[in-house]
Amino acid sequence: MSDRHITKRSGLFRTRLPAPAAGVRAMLPGFEGVRFSVEQAEDSLNAAADRLSLPRSAVGRKDFNILAISGGAAGGAFGAGVLVGMTLAGKRPEFAIVTGVSTGALMAPFAFLGPSWDARLTDAYTGGHAADLLSLRRLAPAFGAGIFQAANLEGLVDSFIDAAVVEAVAVEHAKGRRLLVATTNLDSQQTVIWDMGEIAARGGETALALFRDILVASASLPGLFPPRSFPCEAEGVAYEEMHVDGGVSAPLFIMPEAMLRWKQLGRRLKGGRIYVMVNTVLEQAPRTTSPNLAAILVRSFDTMLRFSYRNALSNAATFCAGVDLPLSFTSIPDAAENGNMLSFDTANMKRIFDEGVAAAQGPGLWVTPTPEPPTLGRLIESLTRPKV
Repeated sequence: MSDRHITKRSGLFRTRLPAPAAGVRAMLPGFEGVRFSVEQAEDSLNAAADRLSLPRSAVGRKDFNILAISGGAAGGAFGAGVLVGMTLAGKRPEFAIVTGVSTGALMAPFAFLGPSWDARLTDAYTGGHAADLLSLRRLAPAFGAGIFQAANLEGLVDSFIDAAVVEAVAVEHAKGRRLLVATTNLDSQQTVIWDMGEIAARGGETALALFRDILVASASLPGLFPPRSFPCEAEGVAYEEMHVDGGVSAPLFIMPEAMLRWKQLGRRLKGGRIYVMVNTVLEQAPRTTSPNLAAILVRSFDTMLRFSYRNALSNAATFCAGVDLPLSFTSIPDAAENGNMLSFDTANMKRIFDEGVAAAQGPGLWVTPTPEPPTLGRLIESLTRPKV
């Protein structure tokens, strides 16, 4: 095991410890209380609210804002550009809560920390680092657990997430703001929400290592990157969890699902606004798909993103309408050249980044989605969902 002893950073091992069985609540040694399941609150929904410590002083304030950043692979350059563009336009809100999934998780710390970190955010998405680390010459030997080696994504994250970032997150966490990142636990088939500010607050090299590894896990798209392995324990028994891209189970999230069912949530956040940045194109773009493996995989990934994000956005709009919370979203403009979210070419990412900057400085950046009529599936879900 490397000096990063929080996780096994060399990808998928041939042998591994068993995963915790259903009902076993395993913890990461030294980092108890830094994560929770979407499906279950700690003891009750009120306990979940207390755990997030939503700042009571913000109730009724018009500047209590929540930002949810979706996945989207290379499309994350758009969200980064939007953040920088809002800074340049002088209209970037301070967000009380920032959530991120996949590439959204990678930019979430900088969205959370604010404009003073824009230079690092810009370099991360336009400096050519992704093109270098995710190039064909960096393919994993024999295509093990992913097309790319685990070290590729680790190197990208390590370049921009250092002790200064983690310390700054801890300072903002102490003020009552919250930074949340999602991964997907493949063993339990659940979304796991990580309280990154609480991790940062623990301090030291182990906190920095865990902070980085969670971001890597959240962006480890199955097939492209190997899963992440998190050693954990319960009642003295050692276990091991396998985590992948948070977008597998949660394309985007406003806050833990249990809190979305909290009846007092709308009143608690009255006066606030929810912003959603979707790092892909939402509209369908009919065209002839080339009959080769690469084209089919890219087109399938793009189609999956558009369907899953439209559905996630519709669900968010329905929730917000039900609790009388205003929601606004932005997404990559529909254009022929914006169809490949797996192209990490520097010129492509710079172009998408510039589109985000231009959109943020012009009118009409934020759009209010219209909740879709309930489908049979949603009706069944509403009837079977636990009432609280």
